[in-house]
Amino acid sequence: MKNRFVALLMVLALLVSAGATFAQEEKTIAQLAAETPELSTLLSLVEAAGLAEVLNSTDAEFTIFAPTNDAFAALPSFVVEYVTSDVELLTAVLTYHALPAAVTSDAVSPMMAATVNGGELTIDVVDGMVKVDQATVVTADIIASNGVIHIIDSVLVPTITLPEVIPADVTGDISIAGSSTVFPLTQFILDQFVAEGYAGTITNDSVGTGAGFERFCTTENATDISNASRAIREEEAANCEAAGRPNIGLRVGDDGIAVVANPANEFLTDLTAEQLALAFSTAVTWADVDPSFPAEPIIRYSPGTDSGTFDFFVEEALDDNADALLNATELNLSEDDNVLLEGVANNVNAIGYFGFAYYTENAADLKIISIDGVLATPETVASGDYALARPLFIYTAIEVFAAKPQVASFVSYYLTNDEAAIEATGYFPANKFDQNIARLLVAAAMHSAMMGGM
Repeated sequence: MKNRFVALLMVLALLVSAGATFAQEEKTIAQLAAETPELSTLLSLVEAAGLAEVLNSTDAEFTIFAPTNDAFAALPSFVVEYVTSDVELLTAVLTYHALPAAVTSDAVSPMMAATVNGGELTIDVVDGMVKVDQATVVTADIIASNGVIHIIDSVLVPTITLPEVIPADVTGDISIAGSSTVFPLTQFILDQFVAEGYAGTITNDSVGTGAGFERFCTTENATDISNASRAIREEEAANCEAAGRPNIGLRVGDDGIAVVANPANEFLTDLTAEQLALAFSTAVTWADVDPSFPAEPIIRYSPGTDSGTFDFFVEEALDDNADALLNATELNLSEDDNVLLEGVANNVNAIGYFGFAYYTENAADLKIISIDGVLATPETVASGDYALARPLFIYTAIEVFAAKPQVASFVSYYLTNDEAAIEATGYFPANKFDQNIARLLVAAAMHSAMMGGM
């Protein structure tokens, strides 16, 4: 990483020594931003943080990755209120968008770049577009007398440190329900929370993502946290709103759905995406999937319809056609991954799917199938090359934090300790941007809860 940053500095030095066009421009970064209507929110925040004078100075050069007004508007209002209420935090966020030198787009290559606030941005070129962390540069190279502006489509978030939580000091009950996939991750953290001194009652029910949202988005006896292996749907979010607890989704990691067969199966090693769809829909025998396969009936094992794994698989593998799977022959549905494992492990013509972490726990009893020649591995899931890679979430609400501060403490503890838990349970860490967003959401929700809610 140091070598890459040194290389970046060398590129910057060459730009300066080559007499790049920055000095030929008469207007500063601040002046150009003031003339750009889509940057008016950024400019107002820069002024609120007392940084306008810096961006007007010609004593130093900067690269500014400037979020549009729409990018700021996409942030929840409670997050904006939290960031703007603390000048130190606002300054940290704004200076995370700045590099201490001028870099034009023609000098960009995959690199880690140190920001003015001391953090690091990941800069890359993807499909011809410059990416900064997860943001995309939509307008490049607005040249100023003291640097350059690149307009981006989302707000960048620096590393957020959540308050330290001492489990022994936390009192009150906590209830959790939802995804069977996220269950072991949450359980690992829960067990650690208890081992470090939490003496209250905490439950973690594996009922499926959909059923978890039904419990969370209710007006009576609602759970405090919902485990989810997919994002919440519009109608589910509307139910949460109606129940007076608008949801906050926190990405806690990534997973890949493992497609598995019986170890004694000699013909299944790889399936194309089209063959996978056939195997879980209209094909009756394996010969219907591929003429070279035996004419034996396909025995299918799938998570039940309350499962986020079912929803994600149907969306990605079957073009969101749930009936194609539900009408298939020899279909066995269960919310219990152990039932699916046993079914596949005991039938040579069976095929099934569930979370990659569950597969790794039981790899000796199963055979994993690659999709389009790509096997599910930590590397292919993290890169997105594997077709059935997916995000994992927990959901909660400001109203829950306000009514039950112990839940805020547990969620803060969760996000502070999730990387070790993810490694221990066989999942994959979320990207840096989503980790930072999740921690910012929690910090802002805790602030809002203390201030009396929205």
